[in-house]
Amino acid sequence: MSQSNASLDEKLQQIVGQVKQQGVGVDWLREVVEWIVQELLELEFTEHVGALPYERTASRQGYRNGCRERQLHTRVGTLTLRVPRDREGRFSTALFEQCQRSEKALILALQEAYLQGVSTRKMTKLTEKLCGTRFSKDQVSRMAQALDGELDRWRNRPLKKRYSYLVVDGRYEHVREDGHIESEGVLTVEGIREDGHRDILSVDVAPGEDETSWGEMFCGLLDRGLDAEAVVYVVSDEHRGLCEALRRYFPHAVWQRCQTHYQRNAAKKVTRRARGEVHGQLRDVFEAPSLKEAKARAERLIEDWQDRSPEFVEWLEETIEDCLAVFTLPEGHRRRLRSTNGLERFHQELKRRSRAVRIFPNRRSCLRLVSALAMEQSEEWLTSHRYLTMAQQEQEEVQQEAQEASLQPVTA
Repeated sequence: MSQSNASLDEKLQQIVGQVKQQGVGVDWLREVVEWIVQELLELEFTEHVGALPYERTASRQGYRNGCRERQLHTRVGTLTLRVPRDREGRFSTALFEQCQRSEKALILALQEAYLQGVSTRKMTKLTEKLCGTRFSKDQVSRMAQALDGELDRWRNRPLKKRYSYLVVDGRYEHVREDGHIESEGVLTVEGIREDGHRDILSVDVAPGEDETSWGEMFCGLLDRGLDAEAVVYVVSDEHRGLCEALRRYFPHAVWQRCQTHYQRNAAKKVTRRARGEVHGQLRDVFEAPSLKEAKARAERLIEDWQDRSPEFVEWLEETIEDCLAVFTLPEGHRRRLRSTNGLERFHQELKRRSRAVRIFPNRRSCLRLVSALAMEQSEEWLTSHRYLTMAQQEQEEVQQEAQEASLQPVTA
């Protein structure tokens, strides 16, 4: 390989020797990452020109012309890299953009917080580790403009595929607005396409989860090409504003109340000692093999608690059928679409990143990080295995139609 033909083993042995001599003060992790990224740059450039340094080959597509130094800011520190150049000036590495979209968003949030004076002493040390010791408002502004353009195009991209299922959820982040710290809603819509792949269709940061905020998001989806008639099923929590917006913009879709949220709500309706029992009984209802059996189990649950907690029973009678809409789906789709857990895992990753910022300096900064993570998550979902086998749905519908036809009387 490059760098005086040093192997990774030799590099690691060199770093181990430094640690033994100099102690824990050696920034060995940054050195390892810097070495590996430099090797990747050299491999990428070799593939671009079609030849190793000084190699004579008929497949050569260009010639080396020195290198330029560039700094790459990461969470292990600032890497100083030598980016190879070719004589024609055509080589442009894709490595930085692929590795740094979400990193840029996180770093920008930290830098903006620092520059606007809302950072603590801990924040100052963190930004110096992540971003290097020096940065200016002009540098932050240029970085933000470049990244915002890419993320804005992604958020406003046309939706050309048909989406049968939607998963909708929200969480909250602390954002500084007009000198006050507000709890802003991070709204996310996930779609399952007709080919079975998942995609994050839209993200936004809004004052809350009222009908207006969700309505603007759904209206934007329709304007971008989402076919409301193709959406047959939506799963979300029971937030009133969200439900009103869903009824307005997706009136033909079946709504499923998230079973995980429902169990959390149920736990608050009974004593602490009874929560384990209620959780198990509700899980038994949700695990039923059919809608008919689920309703029968729900009736037994209500009868069991009739005398023990009348208020809990009244709540069950009014709400539990909202959690059974999933039984209208093919059996192979039910487990993954009975709750918003899949989308909540994405929100947990967002929480892990935003914990470093604590308080976003403005709404735009929060939206930038959310969008960058959502864009990367969508790319991962769309290039991995299918989330659902949609052909199964078509097959079961055909079988159901054939069964219904066989029950009809034969006429002369």
